[in-house]
Amino acid sequence: MSIQTVNPTTNKVIESFSEMTDEQVNEAVEKASRFYESWKQTDFKIRADILHKVAGLLREKKDVLAKMITLEMGKLLAHAEGEIKLSAEIFDYYASNAESFLADKILNPTHGHALIRHSPIGVLLGVEPWNFPFYQVARFVAPNIMIGNTILVKHASIVPQCGVAIEEIFKEAGAPAGLYTNLLISGKRASALVADKRIKGVSLTGSEAAGASVASEAGKHLKKSVLELGGSDAFIVLDDADMDKTVEWAVTGRINNNGQCCVASKRFIVLESVADIFLEKFKTKLSQLIVGDPMDATTQLGPMSSEAAAEQIAAQVQKAADGGATILLGGKRLKREGAFMEPTIITDMQRNNPIYYEELFGPVATFFRVKDEQEAIDLANDSPYGLGGSVFTQDIERGKRVADQIDTGMVFINHPTWTQADLPFGGTKRSGYGRELSELGIDEFVNKKLIRISELSDPF
Repeated sequence: MSIQTVNPTTNKVIESFSEMTDEQVNEAVEKASRFYESWKQTDFKIRADILHKVAGLLREKKDVLAKMITLEMGKLLAHAEGEIKLSAEIFDYYASNAESFLADKILNPTHGHALIRHSPIGVLLGVEPWNFPFYQVARFVAPNIMIGNTILVKHASIVPQCGVAIEEIFKEAGAPAGLYTNLLISGKRASALVADKRIKGVSLTGSEAAGASVASEAGKHLKKSVLELGGSDAFIVLDDADMDKTVEWAVTGRINNNGQCCVASKRFIVLESVADIFLEKFKTKLSQLIVGDPMDATTQLGPMSSEAAAEQIAAQVQKAADGGATILLGGKRLKREGAFMEPTIITDMQRNNPIYYEELFGPVATFFRVKDEQEAIDLANDSPYGLGGSVFTQDIERGKRVADQIDTGMVFINHPTWTQADLPFGGTKRSGYGRELSELGIDEFVNKKLIRISELSDPF
């Protein structure tokens, strides 16, 4: 399998990388396994010092790293800089808070005394995606290093330079060999690697197909797994929403990361009484976006991550049209060099449309008008995905009532689904299972060990 940096703005190959041999992978796993035996006994200060240094180096190298992200997967440069900033915040967050999160929990049993002690479990494998090449790694790695686990990362094959750069930053921060290792291998080989007895758990962010493959291997070998897969977030607009502000957030929610975000707003569900005004404003804003080179500060929408991704989203839009939907805006590839797609709005989408239940991973929005609040909730829940969603209203209690009835892992009121270090991230249904970030994110790959103490003179 080819592991290459292909600039999606030009579709030109920048650099190619050789896959690691089986011997090199085996050596990496063995080194991580051996090092775990000493790392699990280090105190929190040693672990935190390394993560704080990683955070500092990310900030110091922000400009170079952001350009690397943009070169490899097309993210707007300003957004890439924001990703580096967020990643540094995550490393600092766990370095500062992990000790308190993992403190012994004292129990009060009927007999004797007891506590829950949080212990590491060993070598973990992370399979990470291309769309946020630093942030996705940070949210997996930071809590688990603080727990005392050691880390192997198989990064997406289209962002190899980012994968190598993260490993180099850990080395520069003083991380001992075996603590963090980047594996230049294919996805198929990563799934097979789950069977290795030295690996104790696996976390994957990516497609349903990749998640099913990894989860199957993990289940077969009785290993813990965490999956963050696709999403088709509903963006519900109630009839009392501040329309101008709501439309601004609708555009941001749909085109963030050039539309390639699991928690991007994808299905816009608007109450009938305000549907026309929302749609007109939304269409106008999307049609005015400046599409171009993501390195250019004036660009508002860059390319898709790859030519294959652009072809896929264009094909989905065509399938929608063939199935009876209306393409209100865009719908085509842009006639220019690179993996570009027009900002697009699809309306008149019926349940029998071939893409009704598919995730649209690009700058393509589907629009639905509904008669009332209950129909909005029912439509939002009519999806195989359950990652995030949002509700826009000036009545916060009403927004909370609606949010409570949406079957997802996250719901934001008056904001598209978003992420930050101290908020848990994860979904339900086919969007996966488990949580990352916040205190919840440090609970996944730990042994919550019960220690019970009795006096010898006290019978149980």
